[in-house]
Amino acid sequence: MDDDISPPASPVLESRPHPQPSLTWSTQLALTPSSLTPPLPGDKILLPPSALEALLSAASNLSADIVRRDLPAFDPYNSSSYSTYRAAEAQFQDQKQTLPYPLTFRLVNPGNGRVVYAGIREFSAEDGQVGLSSFLRGALGVEDDNAEKVVVDGEEKEERGPMITIHAKQLPKGTFVKLRPLEPGYDPDDWKALLEQHLRQNYTTLTNGQVLVVPGGRASNGKKEEFRFLIDGFKPEGADAVCVVDTDLEVDIEALNEDQARETMKRIAAKMTKMPGSKEGSSAGGEMDLFKAQEGQILPGEYVDYQLPSWNRTQSLEIELQAEDGVEDVNLLISPFSPTQQSKPRIDGYVFAELEGRPTKRIRLEPSNVELETAEALNIAVYAFAAEDAQPNGHTANGTTHEPKHFTLRARHPDPKEPTLNTPQSSDTPPNEGDVRCKNCTQWVPGRTLMLHENFCLRNNLLCPKGCGQVFQKRSSEFTSHWHCPHDSSYGNTPTSHLQHDTFFHPTSVLRCPDCSTSETFSTLPTLAHHRTSTCPGKSILCRFCHLVVPQEGDPDVPNAEALLSDMTPHELADGARTTECHLCNKIVRLRDMDIHLKNHDLDRYSRPPPIVCRNVNCGRTLDTCSHSGDTRAGTKMGQGPGNDVGLCSVCFGPLYVSMYDPENKALKRRVERRYLQQLGTGCGKTWCNNEFCKTGRTSKGIGAAVSTKDAIPMVKPFLDGLLQPAGQGQTGLHFCVNEQSQKRRGMAELLAAEDGGPMGKGGFSLEWCVGALEAEKGDLGEARGWLRNWAVERGEGRRG
Repeated sequence: MDDDISPPASPVLESRPHPQPSLTWSTQLALTPSSLTPPLPGDKILLPPSALEALLSAASNLSADIVRRDLPAFDPYNSSSYSTYRAAEAQFQDQKQTLPYPLTFRLVNPGNGRVVYAGIREFSAEDGQVGLSSFLRGALGVEDDNAEKVVVDGEEKEERGPMITIHAKQLPKGTFVKLRPLEPGYDPDDWKALLEQHLRQNYTTLTNGQVLVVPGGRASNGKKEEFRFLIDGFKPEGADAVCVVDTDLEVDIEALNEDQARETMKRIAAKMTKMPGSKEGSSAGGEMDLFKAQEGQILPGEYVDYQLPSWNRTQSLEIELQAEDGVEDVNLLISPFSPTQQSKPRIDGYVFAELEGRPTKRIRLEPSNVELETAEALNIAVYAFAAEDAQPNGHTANGTTHEPKHFTLRARHPDPKEPTLNTPQSSDTPPNEGDVRCKNCTQWVPGRTLMLHENFCLRNNLLCPKGCGQVFQKRSSEFTSHWHCPHDSSYGNTPTSHLQHDTFFHPTSVLRCPDCSTSETFSTLPTLAHHRTSTCPGKSILCRFCHLVVPQEGDPDVPNAEALLSDMTPHELADGARTTECHLCNKIVRLRDMDIHLKNHDLDRYSRPPPIVCRNVNCGRTLDTCSHSGDTRAGTKMGQGPGNDVGLCSVCFGPLYVSMYDPENKALKRRVERRYLQQLGTGCGKTWCNNEFCKTGRTSKGIGAAVSTKDAIPMVKPFLDGLLQPAGQGQTGLHFCVNEQSQKRRGMAELLAAEDGGPMGKGGFSLEWCVGALEAEKGDLGEARGWLRNWAVERGEGRRG
């Protein structure tokens, strides 16, 4: 009986349900003062490099535990058991230096017991310290005031912040979160896209019970908006926090209570009634031109945006804003729309502005202004000043409503002789003979009535004692409201214009840029506006390399010298470090160096010698053979030159070549004569031939049949006499039959050379360049045009170098 011998069973890794172990690590670190912590977004923290080493060690131990848990019992008599353990060892080596993604932490403030979850930004903090974002500081209730002195050898060395306990904690992926707005009036259209972008860019985790602050754009009144939400519940349920990376998160917005919901609906309805373009709201703005004035209205605290797409760049341009009813707090702001200026003008970010307290405001732009060099259009904004209690859509804190203010906006090219100042130009010349100027109101009056006028004027009118030249009725409200700034020469006639002037030029506190972390402070709004449109890293630009509207980046306090010298922004300097292939020479070049590289190609193009066309008027070749890369002497450099002094290409000279000694070229002349007589007598027999000195070509062109030898010799003699003459000294063209392709190239080259400008630019290209282009591109007309643009010199450019 045969024994049933079966191979030993291979050990199988059974998929038994094991609880997935998690990374275990914790430490206690001192909080880095906020002045020494770089700006951190969202829930990001900075840990020291020693924490990374400890986490990698903990991850290695975790990987070893996982591999050891899943291994079967080792059987020394089973050969496959060794292979299984080798595979487990390889798996361990692959996983021992791998940290979980994303890496999340549980932060605890031992002083008050507050807990919040966070994600890692970098391992670049000082040893023994942890850096927290402003959101995490507020959630944990820690401030720099809680810092304590560290005493070393009896001396106070440095300040140390409160201790923070940090635990490595892996969180479940969130699928649902409920947010409750803390203030009424939020419109979902305002925050929906902002919330998604803010979470994706700044947050790794969401902690239940925390307040999520989503920065918005600028409201219609130009102020930065903030949307504050209370995080109130997750799915999966029961979790204190969830991870929001690589997950589809459903967000539900629910009001805190019924009163808030009713107030929200009320504000949304009020907002709809005063939307831009409505009867009670501000005007919608739009495009304007030089031939039609724009009439509109504006609510306090809002902007009306216009754009002037075109004007005569060689003339001065004047933008005039006229407010009705003598309103002085409607202001004119202008910013060029260019690759370096992409934002619309706002009161804290503009290039040109007229903010003085006058009903009529004018800005004159000269064609030599450097800000207009790259401007594609002009963005013009009308801004109505609003007091601190004003809210969007014309409401105030006490519930009253502002009426819209009407204005007229126009653009024109002024007469160069017109004065550029807004102040009227006084003259000592009387308008009429016999007129005398009143000493009180400075008006011209007839001399015969001067006494009556002065008596009335001195009794009823009052000249401003501050020297502004305005005249008021005594005890009138206008004179009571008239003001002069004690710090400068500004003045106005309404309390609102006085408040506007103080707000813009003399704020109660120093101003800081809201878009960057510069240490510079600003004493006035114009200086802040200049910063935001010049060196601010948050200024929006159109990158010349990625072609996206992005912040220009950089350090506002320490300008990048390389960026200044290269006339690029720091973002463009970094983005331009990417490389690409030059379409002309196929070399790898950095994007930011491509302009200089192409200028070098232009210099080579100007100094490149033109091609020498074959002397045969029917041939479409050059003597030295042009290459695809623009070399007009490529064939000669490779030893494939014409090899003759006649001026024929190697193909046309081939039938005339013999190896005999002929110093006086008598035999050459006989061969040329024989070739002519053969063509005129018998022809080449090719139906497509267009050679005028060939029987076949003459027949196809309808200019005659065969020519007898007697008649042919006088026709040929001029070509023989000028056969060896230099070019331009009696040299004549030759007429030999060629192949069809060469003949077609010559005809196309002549048509191409006859074009004056067209696709190639001013003046077109001469015949020799067109012949060389078609030769280099194998007769492809489209490619030949590109070759001419890249390598040839136009007629109007001339040769340089």
